[in-house]
Amino acid sequence: MAFTLNLFILSSLIAITSLMSSASMVESRSLSSPSSSSLAVRLKAEGESSYCWDSLWQLQACTGEIVTFFLNGKTYLGHGCCQAIRVIGHDCWPNIVASLGFTNEETDVLEGYCDEDVVHSPPPPPQSIIDPKYIVP
Repeated sequence: MAFTLNLFILSSLIAITSLMSSASMVESRSLSSPSSSSLAVRLKAEGESSYCWDSLWQLQACTGEIVTFFLNGKTYLGHGCCQAIRVIGHDCWPNIVASLGFTNEETDVLEGYCDEDVVHSPPPPPQSIIDPKYIVP
């Protein structure tokens, strides 16, 4: 019985001591001063850089199209995908496409294709002079 009482007292003292020391550590630890800038500012999500983030979201949305471009040899990427690749590659983060899992060669092919697409894109079709409702098959 005396042994049990001593064990209980010793366990209680250890528990109280550990609780007090952990509480004093929490109190004595100074928090780093929170920066006054918001998350949007730190991520540069406002202003001109928001265009970069929008393009990154667009690029994420057309990854299926890009994978098909490489797997099937389909030589067409939509205007939105090419626009996103150009903006990110030229105006924002030149190495981000490679960091998304594409090799440097694939990145070069994508950027080359999209840059070529801008240079040699056909002019928009002329407006039709004939109203389609008057065409009889």
